[in-house]
Amino acid sequence: MRPFRIAKANARRLPALGAAFFLALGLFAPQAHAAPAPTPQGKPTAPTAKPAAPHAIPVPKSPDTPRDARPLASDARAKANAPTAGSTVGTNAKAPRQLAANACDVSAFTGNSGAALVQQVKAAGLDCVNTLFTLTGDNARAAFNEAQMVSVANALRDASAAYPGDDSTSAGQLVLFLRAGYYVQWNNKDVVGPYGTALQTAVRGALDGFFAAPHSKDVTEANGATLAEAVTLIDSAQENARYTGVVKRLLDGYSSAWTGSMAAAVANTETVIERGFDLPDFVGALQADPSFATSMAGFVTRNASQLTGSDPVTSIGIQIGNLVAKDALRAQGRPIVKDLVNRYPLVGNTGPLTMNLLWFAENKDSGNCSYYGTCDVPAKLVPLVLTVDHTCNANLRIRAQDMTAQQLADTCTSLVNQDAYFHKVVKDGGPVANDNNTSLEVVVFDDYYNYSLYAWEMYKIAVDNGGMYEEGDPAKAGNQARFIAHEASWLRPQFQIWNLNHEYTHYLDGRYDFYGDFDAGMTTPTIWWVEGLAEYISYSYRGVHYDDAVAQAGKGTYALSTLFDSTYANADSTRIYNWGYLAVRYMLQSHPQDVDALLAKYRVGDWNGARTLLKSTIGTAYDADFAAWLKQCAADNCGSLPASQAPLCTAADSRQFDKNCRRDGAAATTGNYSYSFLYLPAGVQQLTITTSGGTGNADLYYNGGAWATTGSYQAKSTNSGNGETLTIANPPSGWVYFSLYGQQGFGGVTVTTTYN
Repeated sequence: MRPFRIAKANARRLPALGAAFFLALGLFAPQAHAAPAPTPQGKPTAPTAKPAAPHAIPVPKSPDTPRDARPLASDARAKANAPTAGSTVGTNAKAPRQLAANACDVSAFTGNSGAALVQQVKAAGLDCVNTLFTLTGDNARAAFNEAQMVSVANALRDASAAYPGDDSTSAGQLVLFLRAGYYVQWNNKDVVGPYGTALQTAVRGALDGFFAAPHSKDVTEANGATLAEAVTLIDSAQENARYTGVVKRLLDGYSSAWTGSMAAAVANTETVIERGFDLPDFVGALQADPSFATSMAGFVTRNASQLTGSDPVTSIGIQIGNLVAKDALRAQGRPIVKDLVNRYPLVGNTGPLTMNLLWFAENKDSGNCSYYGTCDVPAKLVPLVLTVDHTCNANLRIRAQDMTAQQLADTCTSLVNQDAYFHKVVKDGGPVANDNNTSLEVVVFDDYYNYSLYAWEMYKIAVDNGGMYEEGDPAKAGNQARFIAHEASWLRPQFQIWNLNHEYTHYLDGRYDFYGDFDAGMTTPTIWWVEGLAEYISYSYRGVHYDDAVAQAGKGTYALSTLFDSTYANADSTRIYNWGYLAVRYMLQSHPQDVDALLAKYRVGDWNGARTLLKSTIGTAYDADFAAWLKQCAADNCGSLPASQAPLCTAADSRQFDKNCRRDGAAATTGNYSYSFLYLPAGVQQLTITTSGGTGNADLYYNGGAWATTGSYQAKSTNSGNGETLTIANPPSGWVYFSLYGQQGFGGVTVTTTYN
């Protein structure tokens, strides 16, 4: 997936997914079948140096990824710029409805002004006023031009003088009308017209009067309904700085006894605080009054029992982090953030608060982890968050937040079986030179929210995506390839790791097809292959019909020669993924010899040579044929896909085979053997043994009733490399034997047996 780093302000989320491994071949046979034992494969060498900073390939987010109620400081999209829409309390706590015929006559607000408008607003129900948030065009201008807003604001000022603590004088309708006006004007400035000092003066008078009214301080449901809307109006009018005292009063007074609309009034202060930090006057007000910061801190510590992650205490507490984001307030914020991050656990109900505050400390006050006492947090988080630690084999490990034994087993099987399928497609000769990524760690968070909350800190990656594969520097000793992923929670109860097989292909492609690290492979345009192959393997291996790509084929948008030029910068997701798949599938099926030649150059880092092959040697020669193939593909006749590889053999002895099964990772040094055997029932007409993949040069020997060697065999296949096949007609029943001989030391070879 496209590598990038979040650069824009407030973009704070981070992600990943990828995988790779080899299966070690077991070396112990039953006593009855004892054979000369090959030298055991060595275990991976322990890291001798700190891994280099990884080069990461992010996964696209699914459009079905649900939004979580819990906030993320790293989510720039969670912070809207427009005034809040619709009522936020009571029966009106819902999105504004469209105006209903005979239920709310818009002309009552657009056809009146001055005292007549005020009377109509007061007479309307709150539900009716709530629908005004949807006004546009001429109605928006007639209802909410500045003169109309000034009339209603002055009416609220007058009503506030005798505010009784409930809506009997229609103060709630007046507040909600003003909120609707600011919202509509923000989104339709060219129609409604500008708001100036006249409205500012009027709304300040209205809010001053309301918050000064004795009954505006009543802790009652009746008062809370209007109070909550008035708090939101502070932000709608961008008077955040003027009313810091009101916000502080609510934070200091709040307790668990405040429920319903009173709790909503306090919750609404979060918007006033968060958006206030974007206003210089608000920052200046907090700088002049340090007690505001201590009120925020006290609000959190007094009400810590309410922390769940999706509660107002968490949301408001997170805003404390903005203190360290502002130079003028950093001295106030540092000790508070330090205390809270170390006071509460990093996981569980308090995790959203502590991790979000930690985000501010690390991203807005970077280089001070010693002060905050957080330098060791990444290492501490791994066992706290990833409580599942499962080893598939010596080269594949899964660290997960929450996976069942069956889910772990299925994931291991999916990755292990994909390995042989990949090698069958690309026909590699083993890892490229200097690639030491012999093991893969797959990290699986429970859902996208947890991925976003923790992965940025644990792995120092961007998380505004659907996962990320970190290749790192494959030539560096101790480098750990890692695929950081999350479950596709929107598919539950079905279990799926988002983009698992696509990202695993990136690991395999990087190890067997691309010399050097990811950046080296981006020297020339290679994205048509990198992403196209990942899509091709993922869909064909899983046997899933690629509906989107077939639909694109019918459009005939791109020539093949154009797709060879695709980059992450010049192409959208449709061209990168759908059309990358189509280009790779066409080339693999129609011009495999050109693919072989291309990969030969990629595997040695001859990027310019590969580019010449694509743009000069091939050039536009295949464009017409590709266009014809696209038409066939659009009719769902795209050609044959490679057959799925046989499943792994299940016998306890790793040298024992059975009908239609395979083993990966066969190895032996030069002049030595990897011995195998299987039991054939009576009546077998044909036995086929094939080898593929891996490194070195392994020759295949078969013997009917005894161990197969170069000096004792009935059939052999001795091609260069590891692509060997033997077909034995009418083999005897009972135990038969075959072996791989190391003409040159070999490893990572896949061996498959089938019979009928």
